[in-house]
Amino acid sequence: MDLTVLGCSGSYGAPPDHACSGYLVRHGGTAIWIDCGNGTFARLQEHVALHDLDALVITHEHPDHCVDVYGLHVALRYGADRTGFPVYGPAGIDARLGHLVRGGWRGTFVWHAIDDASRVVIGGPAGSDGITLRFSRTDHPPPTFAVEAAAEGRRLVYTADTGPAWSVDAFGSAADLVLSEASYLGGAGSGAGGPVRRSPHHLTATEAGRAARAAGAHAVVLTHLWPGTDPAAAVAQGSEAFGAPVALATPGATWRV
Repeated sequence: MDLTVLGCSGSYGAPPDHACSGYLVRHGGTAIWIDCGNGTFARLQEHVALHDLDALVITHEHPDHCVDVYGLHVALRYGADRTGFPVYGPAGIDARLGHLVRGGWRGTFVWHAIDDASRVVIGGPAGSDGITLRFSRTDHPPPTFAVEAAAEGRRLVYTADTGPAWSVDAFGSAADLVLSEASYLGGAGSGAGGPVRRSPHHLTATEAGRAARAAGAHAVVLTHLWPGTDPAAAVAQGSEAFGAPVALATPGATWRV
C-alpha cells in the first residue's frame, strides 16, 4: 500500500498552505480517501481522478476531518454525475452533516455506519487489489474511529484523533506503519516548542511514540500537530519515546507500507 498525506494540520489550517486531516491510501487499483478535512479535496485531485476513487472514510464529524465532503458531493453530483459513492463513518453522521445540504444527499452517497465490529473490503477481494478496513473507537468525543488498512499482509494503522486512554494495540501488535496524531509536545506549559496542551483527548508526541513502541509498531509518522508546535521538537520527543527515528507528515509526502 501507499500512504499519501493530503493534509495534516491539527484542528485548523496552518500557514503557509497546510490543509487539515486527509490521507490517500492506495493498493493496486484501489484508492481510499481517509478523512476529508478542509483543504484536502483539492490535494486529492492532484493524485487521483474522481472516477478512480473507491470510497471515503470519515473518522468523526469535527470539521477539520470532514468538511470537504461537501465539495466531493458537489463534484460527484453536478460534475461527474455519479451516484452511490460509498462513505463510511460513525452512525448518524450522514444526517448531521446533511443539515447543510439543501434537499439532502439525493443518492450521491451511500452511507455505511461503522463501529468496533466493522470489517470492510474495498476495491476487490482481500489479498488482491482489495484493502481491508477495520475500525476501533478512540478516546475522543464525538464518536471517533481509528482505522486499520491491510493488504497483502501489510498493515497501516491511523489513530485519527484520540487521547491516551486508547492505544494502537487495539488492532494487535506489529503494525507496519502507525500514522499517529501528536497534537502537542510533552511537558507542562508553553514556549518556543508550542502551545499549552488544551485537551486530554489528544496525544503528545511522547505519548504517540510510547504507544507505538508498546504495540511493537515497525514505523511511525506523526501528524495532526497543533499549529505553532515546533515540528523538530515533536519529532525529537516522538523518536525518543519510540526508541527509533519517527517521521513527520507533510503535505504530498508518500510512504510505502
